[in-house]
Amino acid sequence: MEILAMASDNSVKNEKSTKLITFLGKGGSGKTTSAIFAAQHYAMSGLKTCLVIHSQDPTAEYLLNCKIGTSPITCNDNLSAVRLETTKMLLEPLNKLKQADARLNMTQGVLEGVVGEELGVLPGMDSIFSSLALEQLVGFFENVVRQNSKKEKFDIIIYDGMSTEETIRMIGATSKARLYLKYLRNLAEKTDLGRLASPSLLRLAEEALTLSGSNLNLNGKMSSEIWDLLEQVLGRGSKIFAEPKRFGCYIVVDRNSPVSMASALRYWGCIIQAGAQVSGAFALASPNSSGESGATIEIFSPLPSAFVPHISVGAHLDWNKIMQDSHSESARNLLTVTAHKASIPPVTFDPTNKIVTLLMPGFDKSEIKLYQFRGGSELLVEAGDQRRVIRLPSQLQGKVGGAKFTDRSLVITMR
Repeated sequence: MEILAMASDNSVKNEKSTKLITFLGKGGSGKTTSAIFAAQHYAMSGLKTCLVIHSQDPTAEYLLNCKIGTSPITCNDNLSAVRLETTKMLLEPLNKLKQADARLNMTQGVLEGVVGEELGVLPGMDSIFSSLALEQLVGFFENVVRQNSKKEKFDIIIYDGMSTEETIRMIGATSKARLYLKYLRNLAEKTDLGRLASPSLLRLAEEALTLSGSNLNLNGKMSSEIWDLLEQVLGRGSKIFAEPKRFGCYIVVDRNSPVSMASALRYWGCIIQAGAQVSGAFALASPNSSGESGATIEIFSPLPSAFVPHISVGAHLDWNKIMQDSHSESARNLLTVTAHKASIPPVTFDPTNKIVTLLMPGFDKSEIKLYQFRGGSELLVEAGDQRRVIRLPSQLQGKVGGAKFTDRSLVITMR
């Protein structure tokens, strides 16, 4: 239903795009502190910024000195913050469905008897509702116009999620959904069950979306044009994660923990597998140094890196002083310089030598599996509990002749 709403042709092309930024790393590495530092940086640079938190961690409230609730609250100039709670986000779509069902009378009042406040959160729901909430704020699918919405338009959305693994899943969800959509379309168009159930389900979806302010004019039936449009929408959404103007992802690491360092390298590889790129790496400075101006984190080279000043939760913070301090300069420069700069390319093609090079930090050759489908026009790469499809240019299509792992990259030779 949300994807159908995203597909409506009611977007404003001239409106400036909102950028989504997130920070990933092992727990305790400083993700939340880095996210808050970035939020303050962008807000003090004059960009309308919203910090989105999906956890019960109170760190942000201490660092920002404001109470954060389930509706955006203004913390200071240009900076708002909101806490996502899935139990509350469950209620709105359920109420829309109830209103739609009351008009269509499809369940004969059964749906009306469902008490939303009784429903708890099941595994997987947090990621789904986080994705939908972020889409409403960011407009990844160009559904910028919200006819009945009073939500603010932000320049920057900074997302501090529940866990790195869940955020990586969310990043890769759109590209993975395209394959599920393909098989769902086959089910709806080529089976008796699909042909029987699809019209009624679509009527319910269309009615609920109309109540939400989206007028799709689907006329109560599935059509090849609608399926094609949905696939195009998902395609646009998946490509945005590779655009530095729309999405920024930074790794955060604790330099004193070898496990944190190894995890960060692996997360870098997992993010690439999910279809995105890493813009840079951050580490929290030691308490006594307040920052390490000009220093780099060698393990991530040639990825740009910087240090975020040590910020004490218990102290009263003067963010103007923190941001103006010379020790913050390298971190602020990294957040600014990488805003529109492409990172290290995850895939390079060499048609002359029939070579495909895949950047895969954090993995070794034994963890990587290669598959080929559709006559050698694609490579399917499996690593880090993620699968991604590499579509080969015509000059490189064929069978894999060999592969070697060198310098954090898998070098594949095609026949």
